[in-house]
Amino acid sequence: MLVPKGAQEGETMAITIILDAGHGGYDNGASYNGRKEKDDNLRVTLAVGEKLEEAGYNVLYTRTTDRYDSPFEKSQIANRSGADYFISFHRNSSANPNTYNGTQALVYELGTEAARLGASINQELVDFGFKDLDVVERPGLVVLRRTQMPAVLMELGFINNDEDNRLFDEKFDQMVDAIVTGVEKALPLEKPAQKYGVQVGLYRYESNAEYMREQLEDQGYFASIRWEDPYYAVIAGREESLEDAMELQARLRQDGYDTLVVSM
Repeated sequence: MLVPKGAQEGETMAITIILDAGHGGYDNGASYNGRKEKDDNLRVTLAVGEKLEEAGYNVLYTRTTDRYDSPFEKSQIANRSGADYFISFHRNSSANPNTYNGTQALVYELGTEAARLGASINQELVDFGFKDLDVVERPGLVVLRRTQMPAVLMELGFINNDEDNRLFDEKFDQMVDAIVTGVEKALPLEKPAQKYGVQVGLYRYESNAEYMREQLEDQGYFASIRWEDPYYAVIAGREESLEDAMELQARLRQDGYDTLVVSM
């Protein structure tokens, strides 16, 4: 399920961010003294989303209620959304209470756009008061590996650390403002966000689109699926310029694909 909020009909927004509240439903995530991670994650996700909407971003959500989707399903929701960025909110945990504390950004790979976004959010949270646990590669996490846009997973302190919980609870609004500031610094709305891809097929069934996407990736192309009601569009590439997209189109045509350059 894709849950859009905040965008007005006919309104064009420069940057679309899909926010993910980690866990949900029967999956509580980590727990501590009756406190459930899934609840903290949803609370901060909705608050951050509201502030980002006020700032002019287009905001989507993987969930807005206490529901469960697997990490793979969350990735599919994000990929179908057409969002430019994915941010997942979690709380960390350790084997023994009050052993570790701090904020951390997890990304698929360092030195990427996702890593720069994570570092910006993390730094604002450190300035806010959390201990700095830096930006760390976690390529094994499904929501970082399977999403087709820059993706960040934020660990907002340890749920079994009393000091981190004090910051989370007593200064919640300031924490939310810090996260939003980190996003705004990394993704200013005046920054051109136009990218181009090459459409290689439209499918009524997602399974057929997924088959084509995998075929393209087997041939060395980056490919994604975009929902264009009532079809699934398979898009190759995510190019910075129209010229690069046209060069990609020429290579795809040489490989036998019918193609169309599209904006993303």
